[in-house]
Amino acid sequence: MYLFHVFRSFLPLHNPLGFGASDFILFGFAFLLVAGVILRAWLEPAAQRLAARPFWCMLFLFVLVVGLRLALLPMHPAPTPSGADDFSYLLLGDTLAHFRLANPANPLHRFFETTFVIQQPSYSSIYALGQGFVLAVGQLVFGQPWAGVLISMGLAAAGVYWMLRGWTGPGWALTGGLLAVCEFGPLNRWMNNYWGGAVSALAGCLVYGALPRLSDSDAKRRERAAIMLGAGVGLQMITRPYESLFLDLSVILFFLPDLRRRAEWPRLARLAYPVAIVLLPFVALQLAQDKAVTGSWTTLPYALSRYQYGVPTTFTFQPNPTPHLPLTPAQQLYYEGQAYVHGPVDTPARYFERLGSRAGFYRFFFLAPLVVALPFFVPLVRRYRYAWIFLTIALFALGTNFYPYFFPQYIAALTPLFVLVSVLALQRLSESSWSGGQVAARWLAILCAAHFVFWFFIHAQGDEAILHAMAPFETADGINWGDPEGRVAVNRRLDEAPGNQLVFVRYFSTHTYHEWVHNAADIDRARVIWALDLSPGENDKLKKRYPDRTVWLMEPDALPPRLVSYPKTHGIFEDVQ
Repeated sequence: MYLFHVFRSFLPLHNPLGFGASDFILFGFAFLLVAGVILRAWLEPAAQRLAARPFWCMLFLFVLVVGLRLALLPMHPAPTPSGADDFSYLLLGDTLAHFRLANPANPLHRFFETTFVIQQPSYSSIYALGQGFVLAVGQLVFGQPWAGVLISMGLAAAGVYWMLRGWTGPGWALTGGLLAVCEFGPLNRWMNNYWGGAVSALAGCLVYGALPRLSDSDAKRRERAAIMLGAGVGLQMITRPYESLFLDLSVILFFLPDLRRRAEWPRLARLAYPVAIVLLPFVALQLAQDKAVTGSWTTLPYALSRYQYGVPTTFTFQPNPTPHLPLTPAQQLYYEGQAYVHGPVDTPARYFERLGSRAGFYRFFFLAPLVVALPFFVPLVRRYRYAWIFLTIALFALGTNFYPYFFPQYIAALTPLFVLVSVLALQRLSESSWSGGQVAARWLAILCAAHFVFWFFIHAQGDEAILHAMAPFETADGINWGDPEGRVAVNRRLDEAPGNQLVFVRYFSTHTYHEWVHNAADIDRARVIWALDLSPGENDKLKKRYPDRTVWLMEPDALPPRLVSYPKTHGIFEDVQ
């Protein structure tokens, strides 16, 4: 604590002793490294005992992720939903929390048109079910959808350890689990929004942890591994349907040497049976969602949105879609923006240029010190078992490169493999014939821990002045803080208002990609209803439908965003009070 009080006293950069913020970063790292070396004699034996007990180790990692993020709540509360993706996923979670896969279309749906939400033939999110389930669990059990995000991140960290136990020893598996906490834990963007990433990562843990266990000498353990494999494949299918194709292909690639030997076919067939049985409920869920949302067993909600609204845009080898419904100005903005990024039908030159430009996104999966160790993984690819890891990563990279856009959650299923690569690189460095290899591997691990602990305490103890001053030095600021869009203040004002509320959203001509029209699964019973400001006459239709609600006008493009009582006059930019 004292260190950060001292740190605060020397900000801003110029001070009587001549130290700046970058100097205190160095001081902080030095302090944490020295502390790590001092504590090593106590920590290593305790860690070794814990690593050998899988259940307690997984529980420890789960509690560590959840507990660390909860400790940050005073400075970084549950994230405020922001943007079309967040709102669409929250609608999906709320729909599932009502124990249904879709909601009835609203007769006045023109007021509720927004991005990534279908209004007809049902009122539904366009996204697959996986992330929605964890949000629904959070809402039903804890009254807060974000609690589901916390749980999924904890399960993913525990899953990384379980996956690694199939590939390496207990100590290195725990090391990988702790690295996952540092990289994908409380400070990561997956933890601090509603888009997700952890559910797909957990699917990857189940699949890639099951594969080496399928060769176990014990028949019961092989059967359990096959069940986990089926669960992972199914979970990925209902979370990232397109990327699930590459997960499935990677499983086939893993067994490619066995498939070349006919004598192995009966054994593989016996393993395929439990996989198929476990997979069936996931297939049924996907088909049921398609039918409930789109009216067709084989049409994904995502695909129907593309047909109706032109977004999300098609793959780059397809022409840009043409909307088949009238678009609101906000929807038109999204459509034009995505169509521009999509561009004309792809060429090989554009494809490979785009592939190269996305290399930086893979940095998301590696703590900076681990990059130094990665070359030690390269000699391992002489064995097919490890060359397969490289082939799987390449398969995902090439397949997802047909998206005009790219975000790390698209390849979240690879998360445990990226951690595995880091762990194997550290292990090989530690076991190398070079006399300093073990010391170097240990120091790289300590640097990773020091990096995380330093930034964790900056976020835990710092005020906004410190966070602003340190922001240029943080690699990726993934955790929410402050109120950059004014949503927190607006939501607080609506929460404090008595009774139910109806908010008309009026966008200015300067409006950009910041969606404000979002609603619960049951619009009529929601405490706050957000609606587009269409015209005074049209708005009266909605006011008559909800006569007992307090009516507001929201102008999110004003500086700052402005929430006022619904005016009696209707000028576009007038300052109404």
